[in-house]
Amino acid sequence: MILQRLNEYYNRKQASPDAADHLPGFGVEETAIQFIIELDENGKLRGITDTSEWQGKKKVAQRFLVPLGAKKSVNIEANILWGSAEYVLGIPRLDTKAKQMSKVSLRHKAFQERIEALPDQQRNDVRIRSILSFLNTLDLKAIEGLPQWGEIKRTNPVMSFRVHPDVELTCEKLRLSSAGEDEGGQKAQCLVTGHEDVIERLHTSIKGVWGAQSSGASIVSFNADAFCSYGKEKGANASVGKTAAFAYITALKHLLSNNSRQRVQVGDSSTVFWAEQPNELETMVPDLFGEPPKDDPGRGAEALKALYQATRSGKFVKGQPGDKFHVLGLAPNAARISIRFWETATARDIAKRIEQHFEDLRVAHGPKDPEHLSLFRMLTGVAFQNKADNIPPNLGGDIMRSIIEDIPYPAALLNIAVERCRAEQNVSYARAAVLKAYLNRIIRRNNLNTSEPETQFTAMLDPANTNNAYRLGRLFAALERTQEEAHKPAKLNSTIRDRYYGAASSSPSTVFSSLLRLKNHHISKMPNRGTAVKLEKLFGDIMNGLDCFPGHLPLPEQARFALGYYHQRQDFFKGKTTTLDEPSNN
Repeated sequence: MILQRLNEYYNRKQASPDAADHLPGFGVEETAIQFIIELDENGKLRGITDTSEWQGKKKVAQRFLVPLGAKKSVNIEANILWGSAEYVLGIPRLDTKAKQMSKVSLRHKAFQERIEALPDQQRNDVRIRSILSFLNTLDLKAIEGLPQWGEIKRTNPVMSFRVHPDVELTCEKLRLSSAGEDEGGQKAQCLVTGHEDVIERLHTSIKGVWGAQSSGASIVSFNADAFCSYGKEKGANASVGKTAAFAYITALKHLLSNNSRQRVQVGDSSTVFWAEQPNELETMVPDLFGEPPKDDPGRGAEALKALYQATRSGKFVKGQPGDKFHVLGLAPNAARISIRFWETATARDIAKRIEQHFEDLRVAHGPKDPEHLSLFRMLTGVAFQNKADNIPPNLGGDIMRSIIEDIPYPAALLNIAVERCRAEQNVSYARAAVLKAYLNRIIRRNNLNTSEPETQFTAMLDPANTNNAYRLGRLFAALERTQEEAHKPAKLNSTIRDRYYGAASSSPSTVFSSLLRLKNHHISKMPNRGTAVKLEKLFGDIMNGLDCFPGHLPLPEQARFALGYYHQRQDFFKGKTTTLDEPSNN
């Protein structure tokens, strides 16, 4: 199913009237070539061109269309007219051990033999003759004098050839590809297209999945007898034709590329999105979940407004609500790519599920807090020290799956959010949003099977909510506010939150009696009697619906406590707070 949808996406791109949308044709791939060896028509070296440019702190090489690369693992397989410096020039890396030097020579020999094996018409071209002449009389001393030598020796970069006066790579100029090679393979019915085709024996590795091997990993592979059936070898166990294999791999590489607008990366999960027809949602989703660029910080909020507009009106700027929309979550797993989740639904349904996620997250916040909580901000908000490195590896993918499939968030999210609130004695905006979202999803599910449904939590303070833990959180916030007002205008170095939040949120009976006695002392010290009266009234309203001070609060109740505390604190500053406004339908 996944391979079929990727194959269809490739065909959709190729059928586009806009040539800029087209993906590489059969037997060709787009890859980054850092160094171009410049030759004249006689095979004499004119120099080496570095195509890379600095993008931030990283050098990024220019991308070219080249013949499809050979499938490599520990074997020696050369590409046509491009490859690493070991293959192209026979230059060992600085860290190459003595026993591996012979392999470098074999790689370079294989590279040269691959060119010599080209059909006569291509091999007799003046450009190919120039390249063969250069390789046959290769003089590394001439290259050692070039300024690029140090980086070539150190990094083993990808290289190719260009013959003067061409402006294209030789493989581009001659339109060389790997199409038509190995046509003598076994033929069978392709499981993807249903047509008879030569079966792909080894599926090309796919790069771009975070955490996978740098050389790439495969979705379809058979590297042990236990994975094979009926005595079949390699790709014969999953009869995917060469044409379909090339199509699905090329499509997935495109979706996973660094500049892809249809990809979100959070934690170890690489998630890609596409539709059966061009649809606005394809590029909207990464803006919704991804971190906005520094030069466009409002991109996520604008995407969210567009999402609300689309779900309210039932129309997309591009595409139809009924278009089939596909979401694929991938994660690394040794030499293979693991399928974390796969969901197919209409664009309308996916948009509504995403909207529900942001509705669940919507909570009152300060004017300096971002209106749009990206998935990255959501996760770093509950991580230790708010650092991305401390996000549990599987959590991002699990949350994305929950959003797309409209199921409860993983229990680990509640655990980590409550734990950080207690450890740091602070319920931040991101943590409050996460707790509200988690609780509301659980409440909606539980309400389907009960005659006494629980009220979902609102974005703002809900005085009518009679949940005991929620009211205890509100009470704790009121106690802290009373302490602050009693010591004005001086600023406290610490409040009761810094000393008692952990105990109050997990075992209320141990601290609340003492805190209520302390409250009376603080009320008596207040210089502003009007404020004292207002606080006393607030205590009466909260305590009126409070059943008891339990000895222990389970984890979900600790989350309700934290949300009640946050809501009440925000209500004290409601003139300076806001919520994520929905766009008008005008």
